[in-house]
Amino acid sequence: MQFPAFQWTKHSATPGSREQDMGSLRVTKRHRKLLKTSPVVSNSSHNSSSLSSSGSPDSPEESWQWHRLSHIQEARRRLMKEVCAKYKSSISRTITPHHVSRIYVEDKYKLLYCEVPKAGCSNWKRILMVLSGLASSTHEIKHDAVHYGNHLKRLDSFDRQGITQRLETYTKVLFVREPLERLVSAFRDKFENPNTYYHPVFGKPIISKYRVNASKVALRTGSGVTFQEFMQYLLDVHRPVGMDIHWEPTSQLCSPCLLDYNFIGKFETMEEEANFLLRRTGAPHNLTFPSFKDRNPKAERTSTHLTHRYFAQLSTSERQRAYDFYYMDYLMFNYSKPFKDLY
Repeated sequence: MQFPAFQWTKHSATPGSREQDMGSLRVTKRHRKLLKTSPVVSNSSHNSSSLSSSGSPDSPEESWQWHRLSHIQEARRRLMKEVCAKYKSSISRTITPHHVSRIYVEDKYKLLYCEVPKAGCSNWKRILMVLSGLASSTHEIKHDAVHYGNHLKRLDSFDRQGITQRLETYTKVLFVREPLERLVSAFRDKFENPNTYYHPVFGKPIISKYRVNASKVALRTGSGVTFQEFMQYLLDVHRPVGMDIHWEPTSQLCSPCLLDYNFIGKFETMEEEANFLLRRTGAPHNLTFPSFKDRNPKAERTSTHLTHRYFAQLSTSERQRAYDFYYMDYLMFNYSKPFKDLY
């Protein structure tokens, strides 16, 4: 399998954020029409890396489950390739460190996991830490060790040969989540709870630009950003502060059209699919995907119902623009329109 030439130009970005590749997957009404009406272009390229068969089903019931989940994977990968093929003229074919900067590496089991915040990434990092021998159990790994311990290697830390070899031979894993639900989860986590980074770095400029007669306390602390203000920021082409990985579309964050993931899981069926993947990769049988929530465990989990409650605060036009913002994610990962009044 041939990979395009690498381009080693680092992109500058504010801490905790990623610059958008503005030419990558920006969708206009014309693009949407073309995506819906243009014929599918078959993708004949075959990634040499595949899921290992070292783990195998032990019973007829398990065998049926494997068959079902394997077919689901085939359908998801086929859809992703079809959407990418339709939109290929606007997608860069050059892999840069920027494209692989969110991908974590586990060499023993040959896994590459693209981190999608608010889609189970904390627990996936715990899994990778156990697989790499850094811990014996996911339950003993604290939140700060997951996110601030720098225990896991990222793909962009390797040289060109190391990156190429791993992209060609490792299993590339991506877990996604319903886009607007993921967005609400990020807002609640970063702006409705105390946060020493997101309030001053994002909250202050958001309040300064979008709140009329903001108090001196709000301008000084950046605390108390409302969901309407946050959405004004997100949908503003002249944002007062840059994009962040917690609400960046997955289609841009993980470059699925460029990296051709072997496994596309969904947050909504996370445990079953994650455990299926672990068995297929030969992980220890006693290692299963953790279901606990370690951040604000007593808070209500972000659900479809809760997401609708937040978006009820917005106008129809604003909801449409939010859907348009994540349109490629909806299309590529086969999520239904979240509201009936969307076109």
